[in-house]
Amino acid sequence: MDTNKVKRIHDFGQSIWLDFIDRKVIFSGELKKLIEEDGVRGITSNPAIFEKAISSSSDYDADIAELSKSDKTNEEIFFGLAVTDIKLACDIFWPVYNEKDVVGADGYVSLEVSPFLAMDTQATIIQARQLWEEVGKANVMIKIPGTESGLIAIETAISEGININVTLLFSLERYEAVTEAYISGLEKRAAQGLPVAHVSSVASFFLSRIDILVDPFLDRNGIGELKGEIAIASAKLAYQIYKRVFSTDRWKRLAEKGAVPQRLLWASTSNKNPEFKDTRYVEALIGPDTVNTVPLETLEAYRDHGDPASRLESDLEAAKSVMERVKAAGIDMGAVTKQLEDEGIEKFNAPFQKLLDAIEKQK
Repeated sequence: MDTNKVKRIHDFGQSIWLDFIDRKVIFSGELKKLIEEDGVRGITSNPAIFEKAISSSSDYDADIAELSKSDKTNEEIFFGLAVTDIKLACDIFWPVYNEKDVVGADGYVSLEVSPFLAMDTQATIIQARQLWEEVGKANVMIKIPGTESGLIAIETAISEGININVTLLFSLERYEAVTEAYISGLEKRAAQGLPVAHVSSVASFFLSRIDILVDPFLDRNGIGELKGEIAIASAKLAYQIYKRVFSTDRWKRLAEKGAVPQRLLWASTSNKNPEFKDTRYVEALIGPDTVNTVPLETLEAYRDHGDPASRLESDLEAAKSVMERVKAAGIDMGAVTKQLEDEGIEKFNAPFQKLLDAIEKQK
C-alpha cells in the first residue's frame, strides 16, 4: 500500500504543486523524483524564487554572459533565462498534463509577468501574450496579479486561449471578481466559435500572509483566541463561492462546450508562526478540485508527519462565525486585504529589482 502522505492528498481530489524552481532541481532529476514519489502535479514560480535561484548559484552565469552580448535589457535577459527553465519544467510535467482521460487537468508550470506591470493593464496583456508564445507549451500558465488592473488583463488573456494563474488574491470580493473575469473570457471565446476546452486557470488565494497581518489586531481587539484562524476561514468561504459560481446555469452552458472550472489554489502555505504546526495550511484545506502549492520544506514536512484527510468543508459554520466575530470586533478586512495586496506587489518588486541588479553585475 502506498503510504506517502503527500501522494495520498490526491486521493481527496487535491493536487499538490511545488512552489519552487531552479536548474539544480530540474537537471538533478529531483523534480522527476518528486512527481513519481510524492505525486507532485505542477510547479509555480515567482520573481522571488527566480531571484534566489539566479543569485545564489553559478548555473545561470554562462547564459547571462551569452545573452549580454546582444542589446537585450536586463529584464529581457531574465525572461530569456526564465523561459528556458519553464520550458524544461513543462517537458518534465508533460506526462502529467497528458494523462489519459484527464488531459489538461494538471501538469502546469507557472511563469509570472513582470511585477512592475501590476497596475498596467495593457502592458500586462502584451507581456502575457509574449511569454505564452515564447514558452510555446500547452501546459504553461502565465501568472497575472489579481489586482483591479489585472482583471481586464485576465479576461482578455483567457479569451485568447492563454492559461492563467491569477496570483495575489486575499479577499473574497476580489476572488469572486476573478471568477467573473474567467467566465467572461471563456464566453467571449465561445461567442467567436473558438474552443474553450483545455483553457485552464487557477485562482491563487494567499494564506499565511493574512494571519501574519491580522493576528496582532486580534489580540488588541479582544479575540486573540482566533489567531491563526482567519486565513483558513477565508479559504473555506472562498471554496463555497467557487461551488456556487461553477454550478450556475451560466457556467453549465460553458461546461457543455468542454470548459473546466477555474480551480482555487492555496498559496503562501508555509506556516510562519512557530506556535502552529508547520503543515497547518496544507492540513486544513484538503478538498476536491483544488490545488495547494507548497515550498519544498513544507512538502518534506508533510511527507514526514502530515495527516491527509478531506477537511475543506468541515466546520463551515465555525468559519462563518470567525469572520463575523472579526467584523464585530471592528477589524476592517477590506482594509487588511488592500494592504496585503499592496505589500504583496512590493514583495515581488523588491526581489525582481534585486535580480535585475544581479544580472547587471554579472554582465
